[in-house]
Amino acid sequence: MKTVRQELGYKEKKGQYTKFGQWYADRVQDSQYRDAPWCDMFLAWAANKAGVSEYVGEFAWTPSHAAWFIQKGAWSKKPEPGALVFFDWRGGKSYKGIDHVGIVERVAGKKIHTIEANVDRVWLKRKVRETDKVVGYGIPRLVKANADLNEIRSTEQPFISPPRSQTGQGSPLDFLGTPVALLAAMVLTTIVLSLRLTRRRGAHRRLSWPWFARSRSSSAQDVRRVPTPRNPFAGESPPERRPAGSRPRTAAPPQTFQTSQIVRPAQAARPKPQSAPQAARPARTRVAAGSVPEPASRRRRPYERS
Repeated sequence: MKTVRQELGYKEKKGQYTKFGQWYADRVQDSQYRDAPWCDMFLAWAANKAGVSEYVGEFAWTPSHAAWFIQKGAWSKKPEPGALVFFDWRGGKSYKGIDHVGIVERVAGKKIHTIEANVDRVWLKRKVRETDKVVGYGIPRLVKANADLNEIRSTEQPFISPPRSQTGQGSPLDFLGTPVALLAAMVLTTIVLSLRLTRRRGAHRRLSWPWFARSRSSSAQDVRRVPTPRNPFAGESPPERRPAGSRPRTAAPPQTFQTSQIVRPAQAARPKPQSAPQAARPARTRVAAGSVPEPASRRRRPYERS
């Protein structure tokens, strides 16, 4: 504020030239600002001289300057000393219609006392303003406060637990957390799952190991050679037939029978019921002519010969 007061009474030169416009044109490397409206360029010059440009901003176009305060979270509808006041002479309330800017020196009731550049065409002077043309206020102190808060947040470090004290002897359980232990656990899990899947898929298949085949064939022979009513000699080997004069042979290997030849006891042949024997008919005898006739049941028939 001291730098601003020191420039009170400054008047632009011929051709709308000002030292503030010249400074801004050199800063942005654009000569058209040397004779441009200088209300906002004066505030940029004063902030640079006071070393607070990062909180006030350096602009020549007032709508962009107001948008910068809004973006920084330092926009307000309430005046205070040191705030930048933005005006819209048409009475609008959007930052896009801002025409002029000054700095609030003090607040008196519903009126504000300001220091403004480029007023009354040529002067840098004090003004007393009504607030009906005010769009809003940019608060440099809020810009500084938000910047400090963001800086603190960016330097915050997460809580780091203190290192564990190292003991002289390690525990055997420490091995469980090593990569080797994890890899071994994964391999064992894969093997167990593979065995379970193989067991489930192959449960209906028969094993083809030699010892299993031999035990199965021997048990089948024992079942097939059980004596039954139809074949009472199933358990005995048939007698060997050999020609006369030949030498006896060694014992032949036990004969096996097909599954279809197995006869279960429940299916043994049962004796068929025989019909009752028919009564034998008496032999017929011939009767000579003139003899005594036999009873009616044995009377000769007319076509029979005597």
